[in-house]
Amino acid sequence: MDYESLLSKRVQALKPSGIRKFFDIAQTMEGVVSLGVGEPDFKTPWAVRAAAIETLERGRTSYTANAGLLELRKEICNYLNRRFSLSYHPTDETVITVGGSEAIDLCIRALIEEGDEVLIVEPCFVAYSPIVEMMHGVPVPIETVAEEHFRLTPERLRAAITERTKLLVFPYPNNPTGGVMHKEDLEAIAEVLRETNIVVLSDEIYAELTYGSRHVSIASIPGMRERTVVVNGFSKAYSMTGWRLGYACGPEPIIQQMTKIHQFAIMCAPTTSQYAAVEALRRCDEDIEAMAEEYDMRRRYVVASFNQMGLTCFNPEGAFYAFPCIRSTGLSSDEFCERLLYSKKVAVVPGNAFGASGEGFVRVSYAYSLRHLKEAMKRIAEFLEELKEERGE
Repeated sequence: MDYESLLSKRVQALKPSGIRKFFDIAQTMEGVVSLGVGEPDFKTPWAVRAAAIETLERGRTSYTANAGLLELRKEICNYLNRRFSLSYHPTDETVITVGGSEAIDLCIRALIEEGDEVLIVEPCFVAYSPIVEMMHGVPVPIETVAEEHFRLTPERLRAAITERTKLLVFPYPNNPTGGVMHKEDLEAIAEVLRETNIVVLSDEIYAELTYGSRHVSIASIPGMRERTVVVNGFSKAYSMTGWRLGYACGPEPIIQQMTKIHQFAIMCAPTTSQYAAVEALRRCDEDIEAMAEEYDMRRRYVVASFNQMGLTCFNPEGAFYAFPCIRSTGLSSDEFCERLLYSKKVAVVPGNAFGASGEGFVRVSYAYSLRHLKEAMKRIAEFLEELKEERGE
C-alpha cells in the first residue's frame, strides 16, 4: 500500500507536538525527574469520585443529550455566574465537550473557512495552530513578551488585524507563561475589537488558578459577550484530567453549530464524568481554593530558585507553569532541554514548542510535590554550574 498517497497531505504536513520529543526520550531513561506535564498531582476530590461510583452502581451509563446533561449545564451556568459574573442560558448557550480541547476544536471548526485568518496570542498551548491549519485557515501569531508581562496589548492586536481576520484565540491565564490579563487590559482589547466583526475564543481553563487577583473573563467586558466563546473545563481546577470533560458557553448561533459538529463526531461526553462534574460544581469550591494555595507556595519557591540560579524568571500570575529565560546560557531552548535531560535527567519543555516567540525560554510545571521540585531545582543548579565551567566562567 502506498500510504503516503492515501493520507491527507495537510495532516502529514502538520508538525508533531514539540512537547512529546523529550518525554519520549525520558521514558527510555531511569531516574528522570519530570517537570513537563501540565497535570495536577492532586487526586480528584473524594466527593467527585464518590458521585461517579454511585452513578455506576445505579446503572446510569446510557447516552446523555448531545449537548450534555441539562443538570450539568445548569450547574455550569450557576458556577460561571457565581465565580466570574458571567450569565449564560443552559439550553441554548452551553455545550458539554470531551475536555476543553474538544471545545477549542469545535469553535474553530464552526467558524473558520479556507483563507480565514486566526490571530493566536503566543506563546500558547500547542493545539490552536494545527486545528486552524486543518480547517485551511491561516494562523497569525501575535508575539507577547516578558517585558509586557506576556499580555496582549491593543497596539499588537490592532497591527495584526486585516480584512481576513475572523477569530482571536485568547488564552488567559496563559500556558506556558503564566501571564494574565487584568480588567483594564481587557477593556483596552475590547475597545479594539468592538470596531470589528471578529470573534474571540477565550480559553479560560486556568481561570481558577490565579495568584493575587481573581480571573476576569473578557466576556464580562461590555460589548464582548456577543462575540466571545468561553472555553473551560474540569481538568485543571478540579484535578480531573482523565475524566475528559470540558464545556463552551457563548452566543446561541455559534454554540448551535458547535453542538452540531459535536453530535456527529462524538455523540456526547462521558456520562459518568458528567454526573461527577455536577458534584464538583456543587461541593468543591473549597477544594479548588486549597489546591490553588498549594500551587501558589510552589510557584514562589520555583521562581525564587530560578532567579537565584541566574535564570531570569517572569513571576507567573496564573496557571501552574514557570517560564524562565535561558538565553544567558548561550543555548537554544531545544539544546538546553536536551542537555539537561541527558546530563541531569530533568525533563522540561522547550519554549519554542509554544510558538516561535517562546525561543530562549523553557516551560517548567510546578504541578508537582515540593520534594519533587526541590530535587529538580538542585539538579538544574548543578547543570548551570557545569555550563559555567565549560565556558570558563
